[in-house]
Amino acid sequence: MINFGYTRAATIGEAIQAVAGDPQARFIAGGTNLVDLMKYGVERPGRLVDITRLPLKHMEDTPGGGLKIGALVPNSDLAYDARVERDYPLLSSAILAGASAQLRNAATTGGNLLQRTRCYYFYDAAAPCNKREPGSGCSAIGGVTRVHAILGASSSCIATHPSDMCVALAALGATVHVEGPDGARTVAFEDFHRLPGDAPEKDNTLAHGEMVTAIELPAPRFGSNHSYLKLRDRLSYAFALVSVAAAVELDGDRIAEARVALGGVAHKPWRVPEAEALLKGETPSPDAFGKAADRLLEGAVGQGENDFKIELARRAVIRALSQAAAGTPQVQSNKIVN
Repeated sequence: MINFGYTRAATIGEAIQAVAGDPQARFIAGGTNLVDLMKYGVERPGRLVDITRLPLKHMEDTPGGGLKIGALVPNSDLAYDARVERDYPLLSSAILAGASAQLRNAATTGGNLLQRTRCYYFYDAAAPCNKREPGSGCSAIGGVTRVHAILGASSSCIATHPSDMCVALAALGATVHVEGPDGARTVAFEDFHRLPGDAPEKDNTLAHGEMVTAIELPAPRFGSNHSYLKLRDRLSYAFALVSVAAAVELDGDRIAEARVALGGVAHKPWRVPEAEALLKGETPSPDAFGKAADRLLEGAVGQGENDFKIELARRAVIRALSQAAAGTPQVQSNKIVN
């Protein structure tokens, strides 16, 4: 590991100033991703600015009936919080589907949004990678592509976003609170992460020196009819080949509202509102869910080894929506698919 400077920030303003004034500086909290990247030589920050003592570890109700979650709330605390379990069970389920208990204890809510891809070639400092070294090429294209993107990819990058929590946040319509040198702003969750385009080194829309301070959830919905389905190569401690966050609101025997987001298939959580709109007014059925899945996956392209993901994703969407409509969400404690 390279040598680096270390600063422990006492205030949000101090943390922002320390990073904004140094192009090589990075924020660090739980460190569950950044420290690994430093060990592999993928990230080489000149200074780490420790934000673990900032007052961002609380959750509070919002005037609109939602919930504001501080960026430093540990993933495990968030998943098991009584309000989250009661009002946002889709989020709780998604968090519990990811990582391990030990990592969830250390990982922070804000840090979860900022995870970098688990692409094999990104982690291999000897392999050309546009995300790691812009302009060097994408080793994944034409390489081992089993875990790579089928949606929103480009000729520069076919990596996927690794988070489970973010898939649920996308489906729930969360908002990200950000502070930086130019002040505070909010970002709709769907606008926070980027597709790779010709600049895959940019994972999100944060400017240097900006930090996530909180995530805000809207007023509770989908408390009864939801499911987070994660399909992976092994049942424990593995990233998703395909994951689905599904939620519906029922009006009698008809769907009044639906939300569907995919993980493991793109550079960001994948949500298509037009696919959700197809379900409005429909009776829950495999046929209706299949039409929504087809729209959600429109334009999907495999790289050979990951061609199977297209049909896998379609079936997963139908399964997750069926679970949500029936009020029988996927159970995360035993990992067996219902």
